[in-house]
Amino acid sequence: MLNSETQSGADSLNLSHAETDALFKAVSEQLSLNTFNSDDEELIKRMVESMGDSRGMVRLSFAEALGKIGKPATPLLMEAVASHPNPVVRRASAKTLTLIADPIAVPTLVNALLNDEDMVVKTSAVGGLAKIGEAAVPALLKILASTEYPESAKGHAVWALGFIGAEAKEHLYREINSNSAEVRAAVVGAIAKIAQEGTEEGAFNILINALNDPSEIVRCEAAAALGSLTYRSAIPSLVKLLHHPDWETRKAAALALMKIGDGAALEPLQAALTEEQEAGVEAVMKLAISQIERQLKEEAWE
Repeated sequence: MLNSETQSGADSLNLSHAETDALFKAVSEQLSLNTFNSDDEELIKRMVESMGDSRGMVRLSFAEALGKIGKPATPLLMEAVASHPNPVVRRASAKTLTLIADPIAVPTLVNALLNDEDMVVKTSAVGGLAKIGEAAVPALLKILASTEYPESAKGHAVWALGFIGAEAKEHLYREINSNSAEVRAAVVGAIAKIAQEGTEEGAFNILINALNDPSEIVRCEAAAALGSLTYRSAIPSLVKLLHHPDWETRKAAALALMKIGDGAALEPLQAALTEEQEAGVEAVMKLAISQIERQLKEEAWE
């Protein structure tokens, strides 16, 4: 049984399941024989409409076929993402744009991420932006810098930047000096992904410099990244943060040192603990000390 959303997609095309299957068979044959006419907008439009079919495998099959057609299908897919009344078609069209990864779709996908009412359309749109790569980076950074957009959209933008990774490095390295602390924090998270790939020593230097950022959220993001990367060269800089006036920063530094797990951090942590007055930070420092001591004991027995 078709739900109302799927039924509206089927009705707009007036194709039965048998007719939809016949359309797909014809298209598949043309694609395999290299005879598909990519200038046939009417045929491509029928394929896009067929992604409102109630059967998931049929929608996937048409999406893959449109992906093979590539850039000639982009304008009609963009139109569907922007204005098709059936969210099932909008979802499938956004996912298909991810397969094609045509940079001209960036404004349409950004609009869907920010304004579509359907959450699956939003997540499919951000997947498309991530797959497009570098061409989508300026738009993603603009979302982060704005005060108008919801946190959910900004979270999606952060994820996409991290996915794009090294391909976005020139933009990211420039934006580490952004006036927006939110942008700088997101950039630190994305640069951590680049550092993880191990091809950019400069990425680690940026993360260490970010430990001295005037914003707490940037310092904490940088400390968390360096801890996750177990970057031992960051230990001296993290040790300095154990005495920072901001308690969240001290806590982030202690957690990072715990994750790195190097004995060189043990004495500085113990010294900082004797001065610490914030209960939450004190607890983290004690945990870090015990974890590092345990690790040292285990290493001694290996």
